[in-house]
Amino acid sequence: MKNLFVLGITSALAIIFVFNAHAAGDASKGKASYAVCLACHGADGMGNKALNAPAIAGQSTWYLERQLKNFKAGIRGADPKDTYGMQMRPMALTLPTDQAIADMAAYVSAMPAKSVPSTVKGDAAAGKAAYMLCQSCHGPAGGGNKALNAPRLSGQHDWYLVRQIKNFKAGARGAKSGDAYGAQMRPMAMTLATEETINNVAAYIATFK
Repeated sequence: MKNLFVLGITSALAIIFVFNAHAAGDASKGKASYAVCLACHGADGMGNKALNAPAIAGQSTWYLERQLKNFKAGIRGADPKDTYGMQMRPMALTLPTDQAIADMAAYVSAMPAKSVPSTVKGDAAAGKAAYMLCQSCHGPAGGGNKALNAPRLSGQHDWYLVRQIKNFKAGARGAKSGDAYGAQMRPMAMTLATEETINNVAAYIATFK
């Protein structure tokens, strides 16, 4: 009986090991696949406002993987109101497997994040007060929290943050079946009642280093 128990534990550990080995991303393979992304997000992954591409360098692997899978599944980027999200969907479809997605996420996450210029005019002091509700998930300095499924906000372009908040408010993001974590964000975005308030929050997040 004892031997069967030990065998069972050993088998379970082996299965977990194999699963984790498969799930772990290979950054070197991700680098090769990144050629498709380079034109918009840049060689350094810091994005391009002219092409409506956000900064992705240094973002958490778990968040990058989720968003790529969401784009592939049509959970994100399928709403006609999300014009730029729709542009991203065919790019995500070039990654045929979960392993390819994990490889891409590993490469992008390893890119060093750089500072981005502020472009949104807003009152950062007023934005700090409005951000109090956001910090319970995203952290006081926008560092994110995997346990709460909240991505890092610091280092992201302010214009992109404004667009995503508006997308959540309009139902262009977070309203699709299957987007459980996006659905959690929608009521938070709704608390930012005006464009001025949204700009203020974005201006405050832009102060995070």
